[in-house]
Amino acid sequence: MDSPVAEALPRLAARLAGEGARVEAAQRLSGGASMETWTFDVVSGEAREGLILRRRTAPFDPETARSVSLATEAALIRAAGANGAPVPPVRHVCDAADGLGEAYVMGRVAGETLGKKIVEDPRFDAVRPGLARQCGAVLAQIHATPPPPELGLKTVDAKLELDRYEEVYRATGAQRPILELAFQHLRKHTPEPVAPVLLHGDFRNGNIMFDPERGVAAVLDWELAHIGDPAEDMGWICTNSWRFGRPEKPVGGFGEYADLLAGYAAAGGRPIPLERVRFWQMLGSLRWGVMCLTMYLSWRDGLEKSVERPMIGRRVSETEADLVVLLEQGL
Repeated sequence: MDSPVAEALPRLAARLAGEGARVEAAQRLSGGASMETWTFDVVSGEAREGLILRRRTAPFDPETARSVSLATEAALIRAAGANGAPVPPVRHVCDAADGLGEAYVMGRVAGETLGKKIVEDPRFDAVRPGLARQCGAVLAQIHATPPPPELGLKTVDAKLELDRYEEVYRATGAQRPILELAFQHLRKHTPEPVAPVLLHGDFRNGNIMFDPERGVAAVLDWELAHIGDPAEDMGWICTNSWRFGRPEKPVGGFGEYADLLAGYAAAGGRPIPLERVRFWQMLGSLRWGVMCLTMYLSWRDGLEKSVERPMIGRRVSETEADLVVLLEQGL
């Protein structure tokens, strides 16, 4: 086990469950250049609790980062949970005494996050028809959550997103006709701003824990949360890249637009026109296409060594195919 975590977890167990508590089954699940995720159990007497540690391993710069700090992420999860949204319970936000740096601990939630399994595994056949409506209801709960003002979340609208991603795209020097056309089209059809709300920022199949008996179990990965247009979260889960081989099911590869919108309205969300959702869906494909392009270029130019970068970079062509379909449909 990684030394800083190995040394810190026993102390953390004592803070969470009292003297004599011990750590078992500690395992690193994932980790990139700046973030690690660990799973472990805290055992105290006959009691056992499954926990997840999210830990940042590189300095966090709020001026340049698009993501929020882990303390902010934990605060948002707690706020959304208090408003009824299904989220993992935040057990502890780490401080200097824990020796883990920027980190927090949450309860482990049972379920599945692999998008391909959600759309294909027979275990989910019974709940799959209701998942889009559930997702709509969950988004209504998130969007109705008052973000703690002290968190200072960034506010983003459609024009700002287009400006930001076009700047990134121009900086690459790439010339991709479909991406060029998509930028032009979206600028001509940018909707008028609406009252901004708290957004999850990465609400999609893959960041939602699903249970084969009850459906949505928890919304995960809040690091891209911000303030903005409620249709942004809806459009992102409808982006074809997150349908996992089921393009005929626009909502996450498992549901229909009408069910998503109906679930949102039934849970108290302000009515959102489908064309607004489809605008953000198209912007989602364009945004992901630009991200894929930059990942490939970072590998080509030697800035990144991981083979994951060029593998994801190949997917820019998928987003271009998605954009052609949307442009042909007149969106």
